Amino acid sequence: MYRYDQFDARIVAERVAQFRGQVARRLSGELLEDEFKPLRLQNGVYLQLHAYMLRIAIPYGQLSPVQLRRLAEVARDYDRGFGHFTTRQNIQFNWVALKDIPDVLEKLAEVEMHAIQTSGNCIRNTTTDHFAGAAQDELLDPRPWCEIIRQWSTFHPEFAALPRKFKIAVTAAEHDRAAIRVHDVGLHILQKNGVTGFEVWVGGGQGRTPVIATLVNPFVPESEILDYLEAVMRVYNRYGRRDNKYKARIKILVTELGEAEYIRQVEEEYAAQRPHEKIALTADEIARIHAYFAPPKLAAKPAVSERLEAAKAADPAFARWTRVNLHPHKAPGYASVTVSLKPQGVAPGDATDTQMELVADLAEKYGHGDIRVSHAQNLILPHVALDDLPEIYAALDAAGLGTANESRITDMIVCPGLDYCNLANARSIPVSLEVSKLFADPAYEEDIGRLHINVSGCINACGHHHVGHIGILGVDKKGEEFYQILLGGRADEKAALGNIVGPGLKAEEVPGAIHRVVEFYRAQRTSRDEKFIDTLERLGHQPFQEALYAAD
Repeated sequence: MYRYDQFDARIVAERVAQFRGQVARRLSGELLEDEFKPLRLQNGVYLQLHAYMLRIAIPYGQLSPVQLRRLAEVARDYDRGFGHFTTRQNIQFNWVALKDIPDVLEKLAEVEMHAIQTSGNCIRNTTTDHFAGAAQDELLDPRPWCEIIRQWSTFHPEFAALPRKFKIAVTAAEHDRAAIRVHDVGLHILQKNGVTGFEVWVGGGQGRTPVIATLVNPFVPESEILDYLEAVMRVYNRYGRRDNKYKARIKILVTELGEAEYIRQVEEEYAAQRPHEKIALTADEIARIHAYFAPPKLAAKPAVSERLEAAKAADPAFARWTRVNLHPHKAPGYASVTVSLKPQGVAPGDATDTQMELVADLAEKYGHGDIRVSHAQNLILPHVALDDLPEIYAALDAAGLGTANESRITDMIVCPGLDYCNLANARSIPVSLEVSKLFADPAYEEDIGRLHINVSGCINACGHHHVGHIGILGVDKKGEEFYQILLGGRADEKAALGNIVGPGLKAEEVPGAIHRVVEFYRAQRTSRDEKFIDTLERLGHQPFQEALYAAD
């Protein structure tokens, strides 16, 4: 993983000292909240429904054991004993006192972490495939490019005050696990005639106006990608709406200009760059950044572990966990492990201080010191020997982290909703927990197979409800919470937006309605190999809508 140099360390330390003074002025009353707001947002501090919230950057979702232990320390000493991992591969603390935030940031700086550009109208954390560097199906490791983009975008003077926040995602596998087509910019790494480059998608997003991104350029060589991103950003920065925050995202600009005109303007801007304006992204510099992400030295292992097979035969629960929560590794004898943060009765994405410390210990002992955060709000151990899986599972299960539900119906993406957020219209967490109860039987859940439910507490779509196979959107109707159901969304390489299928349901009606839809799918699928989304696309929405609203 990338390690700070002297410039990184100094910049972060200076920012902490600066913010400490700003907090002191706010607490003394010298700064009013309206004056303090732009300063705190530059440091990842939001004012939520009940308290300030601190969002900490986890670049491209990668953590070391030392960093995860420090996050556990923050949870224990400054919060209420837990943190919340987000769809941006970051972590949020919802109960840190404002007076303590400078101390927290100082402790984070000691382990090369910060909260810079986790909020505000700037380029946010660049995300990627949570199996990056390990996945059997990737062309190459996308993390070095995420780091290059991070270095280019952090404190970029031209893009420090954009019309709205801006999100970039990168993938290098044919199966898109980074949801690049619902980002402001999505980059797909590929190779043509021996040259590495990028497919560039622009103008995707969710929120009140969901849009699937436009393919703006099918191939930009790696040496030119930062120059091309500058052209993309300049057109947006110049013409993006600043008179209406609801129309300020780049997706609106691309839609209003039209795809052809937006592409023409980007290409014109790109062609107009003079030689002295170009970014000197040399082959040596690309190689230097790639060196930080050299794969771990994995001992040679047989492709099949006799020890693992024996443990699976002895324990059906462990066997199920290995079927569901493992992902193929590029090295024989290894796997990537999803540590589910979605056990029954727990807010999705939450992890306690002791759980974080356990995962750090396991990564150090068994996982080559590497931990990832997925955009589905889980943790990943990307490099684990098959022989070590019995011990890993036993430790995780004892800590409440052994749930076998990766990409299953209870592995929901859920925003904090009205329990925390002052923008929300409805609660998200309680509804998700009630739905989860209906599918608590592991055998039943495994029979259902891959099915993504995403839940948002308002139209801002922090729970990504538009791209869930089943989306749940909380709305307010005259002071009462209702939930609209969407069907047919997906965030992968076949990205599609879900459709609202009918009138909103009361909270107590949602679990039964979801259960009817799932049972209809099970009755109609051609085999257990046909996924929910495939059956839905084959039959169309109408019969599923009828099942949703049918009387029990």
